Amino acid sequence: MALADPAGCAKGSEDNNPFPDIIELNVGGQVYITRHPTLVSVPGSLLWEMFTQKNARSLARDSKGRFFVDRDGFLFRYILDYMRDRQLVLPEHFPERGRLQREAEYFMLPELVKLLAPKLSEQNSLGDDPCQSDPEELSPSADTARSLATAAAALPSAVSGGPGGASAAGAEGRRAGFITIGYRGSYTLGRDSQTDAKFRRVARIMVCGKTSLAKEVFGDTLNESRDPDRPPERYTSRYYLKFTFLEQAFDKLADAGFHMVACNSTGTCAFAHEQTDDRIWTSYTEYVFYRE
Repeated sequence: MALADPAGCAKGSEDNNPFPDIIELNVGGQVYITRHPTLVSVPGSLLWEMFTQKNARSLARDSKGRFFVDRDGFLFRYILDYMRDRQLVLPEHFPERGRLQREAEYFMLPELVKLLAPKLSEQNSLGDDPCQSDPEELSPSADTARSLATAAAALPSAVSGGPGGASAAGAEGRRAGFITIGYRGSYTLGRDSQTDAKFRRVARIMVCGKTSLAKEVFGDTLNESRDPDRPPERYTSRYYLKFTFLEQAFDKLADAGFHMVACNSTGTCAFAHEQTDDRIWTSYTEYVFYRE
């Protein structure tokens, strides 16, 4: 009696191919549905080696029976697009070219690796730094931009007061705008003693605002994986920081000339255990910063 394959939406042919024609993949938590010929379209690649095996049972699967690949699920869309038509098409201001090149090396796609090699003449080539400042900035890094902006702001008013002079340069280097910092935190507090309290567990610090401002302030510490295609002058609410220290985020905002203008918070409380009085407090807080 043949068992149904839960990883596919359609049964394979009655030949020796153990894979169905339609295959479901779980790549780093992102689900993709594609055809088996697409996955084996590049001979010698990692996916070709995986899906030309005689025994599909040797491949890792998730809890729903989908074939599992432990790689970046967001960047895999470009790997799959390349395997469909052998062309590389990236959005404008694509900031993760270096990471995508690393994924291409992992999936053993040498031609794609060559296409992703840095070329100054290419419009989409922004270098290997995934958190680079946006292209319209003249400075090579966020730290340089902040240094120039600070120097311009420190000039005496008599020097910077003239039209088209240093004040115009300072205004260009320090564009006005809002940045919102949000985090969800929690702590456990016992009844008898506060010495065992675990304060402010911060799982992730979110960043909302204009893409160019966020990159200028946080530079390499900004994680753009959830919204990698956002142009510099568009707004996003899906960025987050690679660290979990609020004070570090506040220091970076202060260095860039931002001041907090508003904040809000909500919280809930629940018992940690039915047999104890320990309570878990959870909260979501947002801080709004503005630079003139």
